[in-house]
Amino acid sequence: MAQHYQLIVGRDSTWSLRAYLCMQLAELEFSCNAIALGEAGYQQQLAKLSPSKLVPVLHVDDLVIHDSLAISEYINEQALGKLYPVQADLRAQARSYLAELHAGFTAIRQGLPFHFEKQARPASLSAEINTEIARLSEIWQQFDGCFAFNKAGSIDAFYVVMALRLANYGIELEGAAGRYQQHLISWPLFQRAINSAKQW
Repeated sequence: MAQHYQLIVGRDSTWSLRAYLCMQLAELEFSCNAIALGEAGYQQQLAKLSPSKLVPVLHVDDLVIHDSLAISEYINEQALGKLYPVQADLRAQARSYLAELHAGFTAIRQGLPFHFEKQARPASLSAEINTEIARLSEIWQQFDGCFAFNKAGSIDAFYVVMALRLANYGIELEGAAGRYQQHLISWPLFQRAINSAKQW
């Protein structure tokens, strides 16, 4: 019997958007249950669906997987490795960059909150934000305007949200890093995902 995938997402949740993109990349059929975070009663609703009381969370029949990174790893296995490079050393590198994004770039997250629409460019950026932007540029320079490892994968699904976050504040990187940023933002799968997320 076919497995039933249900992805629980949160409105305006960037981590939910990343998990949603991974599901789309894997071409798995799934249903999507959106929770309006911040509205009255949402915590009680979420507590029934997510052991961590956070989104995203993936239900696969009786199995419950929470956290976007864990979800992407599980989806990759279900899709027979489709979301990561085939070569072991490249796969390890992709996971390193994913883990770095998942755990870091806190100054950007706090100082430049995510919005779907363009925002006024800040008059100045903190030293911490500039340091993190420089690190993003260092990573993205390697990809030179294409997908990170020549075909769309989890790493692109995770970093595209950061690419749009920066662009919506008027921050566009230069050179190969900028080409990668723009390539991700114009990615048709991401554009469709953004349109869906706006309806959550």
